[in-house]
Amino acid sequence: MKKLIFSLMLSLFALVAVLPAQAQCVMCKSQVEAARQERDDYDVDGLNKGIVYMMTVPYILMGAVGFFWYRRTHPKRPTKM
Repeated sequence: MKKLIFSLMLSLFALVAVLPAQAQCVMCKSQVEAARQERDDYDVDGLNKGIVYMMTVPYILMGAVGFFWYRRTHPKRPTKM
C-alpha cells in the first residue's frame, strides 16, 4: 500500500512539475526557422506546447494499459485485521 501511495504521489508530482522543453522535430524546426526569417515576432511557444501535448497522450495510454494489465494479472491479497 505504501508503494502505491508513493508511486501515485510521484506521478502527481511529475505532472505538476512542468519543465520547459524544446520538443521540435527537424521538419517543425525548419518550418519555424523559415517563418521566423519572414517575420521577426514569430512565437514558437504554441508549437512547442502542441508537440509536448501530442507526445504525452501515448504515454498516458500506455500507463493506463499497464495499470489495468497489472490489476488483472495480480490477484488481490487478503487484508489482515
